[in-house]
Amino acid sequence: MQIKSQKHTVAYMLDVVLQEQNLKNDAALAREIQVAPPTISKVRNEVQPLGSSLLVKLHELTGKSTKEIKALAGATAQ
Repeated sequence: MQIKSQKHTVAYMLDVVLQEQNLKNDAALAREIQVAPPTISKVRNEVQPLGSSLLVKLHELTGKSTKEIKALAGATAQ
């Protein structure tokens, strides 16, 4: 899978995680981090914010710092 958009959004961050973890789709990611697939869909489509528990699960999966994950998602440091 090639990542088309270089714009840092939550969708971009999820695409990076999928590619780096060699996962086929959002459902595979959901299984890997043990969340319901609709959760990933809602976060990807910005219906639901990227919450702290999902951020921690992504950190544990990828080894990236939460700051790196937030940066990929386009979040600004506060």
